Amino acid sequence: MTAETAAQDEQEIRDDATQSADEVSDSGVVETSGAEASGAGTSDAETAGTETAGTDAGAGEAPTADDAETSAADDADESDDDTDDDSDDDEVDEVDDEERLVEEGEIAGDYLEQLLDVLDFDGDIDLDVDGDRAIVSIDGGDDLTKLVGRKGEVLDALQELTRLAVQQATGDRSRLMLDIARWRADRRDRLARIGTEVAERVRESGVREELDPMTPFERKIVHDAVAAVDGVVSESEGAEPKRRVVVLRSS
Repeated sequence: MTAETAAQDEQEIRDDATQSADEVSDSGVVETSGAEASGAGTSDAETAGTETAGTDAGAGEAPTADDAETSAADDADESDDDTDDDSDDDEVDEVDDEERLVEEGEIAGDYLEQLLDVLDFDGDIDLDVDGDRAIVSIDGGDDLTKLVGRKGEVLDALQELTRLAVQQATGDRSRLMLDIARWRADRRDRLARIGTEVAERVRESGVREELDPMTPFERKIVHDAVAAVDGVVSESEGAEPKRRVVVLRSS
């Protein structure tokens, strides 16, 4: 609706309202007694007519140009508010997730500190957050490799115990990652290097290669390293615990 059309509609509504007020007054709907003052009676009639006309006009009144602009502005404000609300919700979710992971790390740190005291091991406990995982590492102590074990078997067991301790405290399953004496960090570096070297050999020779069986975490490291090399792809074959990564040239 244009501003000119809106103004014409508004003028027609006002003319109808005035005519309705006159008809109400002429028909005697509002009457004054002889004892009342003439001026008071006229004022009441005009007031009643105006209120009636105003109500009737308001029921079917078309918006003016100013009303249309105000409505459009309100809609825009509401749209902006909705966008801001969604953005705020996302930020709140991210903050909540980070706070939850920090809480997991603190619970795990307390648990591991007590465990080290019982086992009579020294070590510094560091807490961190990496993506959607809480990371807890123990380093700086003597003989910490004993808590790693052969191929990280003891470390894996301690990690699972720590996750259970966190779950008992929070009620939620934890994906916390535990590292001791940088065993996982060094292992990550070695696996990434192996994945890159195998991928480059396969790209040159065209002959597929199979790696040793690995845990899901270790296989992901290799897959990521292979994906960074053009011309090759990697797949996982076999069943746990002997599932392994296979690297082959891409077609």
